[in-house]
Amino acid sequence: MPNPSRLRAAALTVSAVLLSTVLAGCGEDSQDQDLTAQKLSWKDCPAPDQAQGGGDAPSPLPGGDDWQCATMKAPRDWDDPEGDTIGIELIRAEASGPADRRIGSLIFNFGGPGGSGVTTLPAFAEGYGTLRTRYDLVSFDPRGVGRSAGVWCENDQQLDVYYQQDATPDDAAERTEYVDNVKAFNAACDKNSGKMLPHVQTTEAARDMDLMRQVLGDDKLHYFGISYGTELGGVYAHLFPKNVGRAVFDAVVDPTQDSEQGSLGQAKGFQLALDNYAQHCVSQEEDCPVGDSAQDVKNRIAELLKNLDSKPIPGIFPRQLTQTAATSGIAQALYSQDFWEYLTEGLEQAYDGEGQILMMLSDSLNGRNQNGEYSNLTAANVSINCADDKPRYTTEYVQGKLPEFRAASPVFGDYLAWSMMSCTDWAVPGAADHPDVSAPGSAKILVIGNTGDPATPYEGARRMVQALGKGVGVELTYKGQGHGAYDSESKCVKQAVDGYLLDGKVPTGGTVCT
Repeated sequence: MPNPSRLRAAALTVSAVLLSTVLAGCGEDSQDQDLTAQKLSWKDCPAPDQAQGGGDAPSPLPGGDDWQCATMKAPRDWDDPEGDTIGIELIRAEASGPADRRIGSLIFNFGGPGGSGVTTLPAFAEGYGTLRTRYDLVSFDPRGVGRSAGVWCENDQQLDVYYQQDATPDDAAERTEYVDNVKAFNAACDKNSGKMLPHVQTTEAARDMDLMRQVLGDDKLHYFGISYGTELGGVYAHLFPKNVGRAVFDAVVDPTQDSEQGSLGQAKGFQLALDNYAQHCVSQEEDCPVGDSAQDVKNRIAELLKNLDSKPIPGIFPRQLTQTAATSGIAQALYSQDFWEYLTEGLEQAYDGEGQILMMLSDSLNGRNQNGEYSNLTAANVSINCADDKPRYTTEYVQGKLPEFRAASPVFGDYLAWSMMSCTDWAVPGAADHPDVSAPGSAKILVIGNTGDPATPYEGARRMVQALGKGVGVELTYKGQGHGAYDSESKCVKQAVDGYLLDGKVPTGGTVCT
């Protein structure tokens, strides 16, 4: 589970030499010109670096066109716009249709916070082919993420230990160890990235997007935000309502909740997804291999996790599958119905005393590749959330909340309750209890809620519509499973989104898709 404060879609501390190289690559220098007038130098994209998750350079687009990457300068501190700058890494696929039909750029944020848009957009681009006919598809690494002045905390070896820890302490000794581990992680973030930690707030990322809009040559910001990207889009709409073009929010973060309410909401959301998985498994023609009834499936999972708390099983050598790793692996599999088969295989394997599949799922959630290297997903995730979220919780407060969280989810409740400790002792104070997304005067924003979404529960879409203000948000409901709706197989959702982004056709508020 990448963020010890929320299950939203890791880091490393490097040697002084490597760290200085990374920081130099961020392009930090003094500003001596109007940044809105800068010209981007688009080039073929390099292979992602470790902070972005590693791997190969993006494959050519359909038709043979290459992806292009560039670095945009932005103020490190938007309160001091004449001061030092950082580099914001961008990627684009130029519009495939006729030039006279091009609308502009469509900017994507895929969530996290902490996910690299530079690596994610190519991975999902096939599903956006229709949108590319009239838009340049553009994404970016937000500040603090990947190549955009990426923040760093603990190293790979320390993170392996961190993700093995008991994140659901049962007694005073375990609670002390857990709190000490969180403090050590947070202290490493301050030691290795203290210069950036005050400047990774969502409000500053939103200002980066408005600079991006101008540098890309667009009068309006056309935007597709997913998961945390909906929060970022809502903050942008609040700050720049007159600059909003056609915007879509999918898998919507509830902007009215503080971090405690968000964690409790996720406990309910992941439990709902687990309930749906269990029911689906036993409803198949074949016997469900992990339980005889939906309740039996859930009981066996709870028993597995209880046993792993005291007796881990072999995972991916030399690591063992602990209760914490298994819980995060199960959570990862609930993000998409396409992953449910892997969850079944992983549970079967774990019941036989082997934890490789669940550990691979856990590694995926935590940003760890097969070489044992972590991206900076977790470091960025925690840094951004702790810069945004004002509340700071104590051990005693969390203990008092455990019954409520356990009632919300027997499987995920304890973990998500204790995760509220992640910003305790953070070096930078949080900005607010929750984001302000009120956007009077903004263009229409299409807001999509998925009834089976585990990470951003469905109710958040309605609250986002209300918080945006009268006449701004247009709600669409998708009755489905998984995190998000546009990448599902729903033709109804696809037609509604494409119709709005491509032709400006606003769906009727309250539309329901299956």
